[in-house]
Amino acid sequence: MLSVKNLKKEYDKFKIDKVSFSVERGKITGLIGNNGAGKTTVLKCVIGVLQYDFGEIIIDGLMLEHHEEEYKEKIGIVFDSGYFYENLTLEEMKKIISAAYQNWDEEVYQGYLKKYKLDSKQKIETLSQGMKMKYALALALSHNAEILIFDEPTSGLDPKTRQLFCEEMIDQKKHGRTILFSTHITSDLDKIGDNIILMDRGRILKEATKQEFLMGEPTVEAAMVNLITEGGKA
Repeated sequence: MLSVKNLKKEYDKFKIDKVSFSVERGKITGLIGNNGAGKTTVLKCVIGVLQYDFGEIIIDGLMLEHHEEEYKEKIGIVFDSGYFYENLTLEEMKKIISAAYQNWDEEVYQGYLKKYKLDSKQKIETLSQGMKMKYALALALSHNAEILIFDEPTSGLDPKTRQLFCEEMIDQKKHGRTILFSTHITSDLDKIGDNIILMDRGRILKEATKQEFLMGEPTVEAAMVNLITEGGKA
């Protein structure tokens, strides 16, 4: 479904170095690691908002570098911050977002507004963190995206809204969608994750099914701590 090969991105004091991984179709894949590991940088490269220095990013045979418009039609995006114009209403923001997608489905969008009890006339700046996440989900799910990409989607959410997110991801998986999301709340992956990609200091430390990743540990977090500790000794 999604393939990242030898991705490199260098800043003054940090770099993503030879990052390669794949995301399996119809699965929920978690991208984890400590703060500053490079998760958000990788995801920004994958969704095409950050120029990378070297590598290939491909969805269903479409290379981002050569088929950007078709590539972006396939992805739905929810990022932790900086995604909306806060002074706009939900309807005004929707008009901007929907114009970017040929496959926008207004009926589906209106259905999600009703499901999440969102008022299209409300200004984005008045929404709680949880309501913003629901609105972002409504947008991401309304243009028939095949792969959903989230950066820290449950950060700052109350337990009830986090549970709603997890249930929505399970439902989307049942409908054949592929999901990739970064998180530092690894308990979400204990519940719904299929595959895990662990990053540390700008590189991939481990990529495996959740069962293989756990290696007998009771939680994803416990396995992550062990792997990072061992990786730091290497």
